[in-house]
Amino acid sequence: MKTIDLNCDLGESFGNYSIGMDDHVMEYITSANIACGWHAGDPMVMDKTVQMAKKYGVMPGAHPGYPDLPGFGRRHMNCTEHEIQQYMVYQIGALQAFCHVHNIPLQHVKPHGALYLDAVENKKTARAIAKAILSVDASICFVALSGKKGETMRRMGRELGLKVVFEAFPDRAYTPEGTLVPRNEPNAVISDPDEVAGRALDMANGFVVAKDGSHIDLDVQTLCVHGDNIGAVNLVKEIRQRLENNAIMVAPMGAS
Repeated sequence: MKTIDLNCDLGESFGNYSIGMDDHVMEYITSANIACGWHAGDPMVMDKTVQMAKKYGVMPGAHPGYPDLPGFGRRHMNCTEHEIQQYMVYQIGALQAFCHVHNIPLQHVKPHGALYLDAVENKKTARAIAKAILSVDASICFVALSGKKGETMRRMGRELGLKVVFEAFPDRAYTPEGTLVPRNEPNAVISDPDEVAGRALDMANGFVVAKDGSHIDLDVQTLCVHGDNIGAVNLVKEIRQRLENNAIMVAPMGAS
């Protein structure tokens, strides 16, 4: 039976501000990308989210970003490779400590926002992230963009001996080049549960239909759904049901 992971970006509340539908989404996913306090999250939220993941049998991962709390980590920053590496060590280590406290392993690292996009395009950034993971724990998975555009992340991770897990986004439109359509463009985010579930099944079977109708081949081990609105609960529930109804097992990325 084919196996695929279902992940979601969680733990993005901060102080008195509650963001996302973590407690509802957690029931249907298998891996959680938990904010580490620099684009979102704080120690209280990190602790609570790790505990919640353990309760639901979900594997936690670090979701580090640039030090950009006001911009939610979506603004690009001109940092040296050394700076990026140490920023990653700091954030990965912080979440790993909460995992240690609650006796659950840190499964993966998935960069957030602008850092993720920079790692797709820039060898320096991808290498810095991979080196940081290696220096903390070589058994941690490195989540990278599936398709040709993720080649830089894949190469940097595998050259250092990391397990690289390829990710696709069923609730986002794709360009013919294999990148995500920018959020500020029309129809960049797909909200219809039936359509998103169908795209998830396509991705699990190795392709995605781009916005121009062309087919892009993808090697996918994990699917991401964004959990920052009530609709996300319906999306992730429908995706899981569609996959399982088509003989695809949903299980954490580290299990494969």
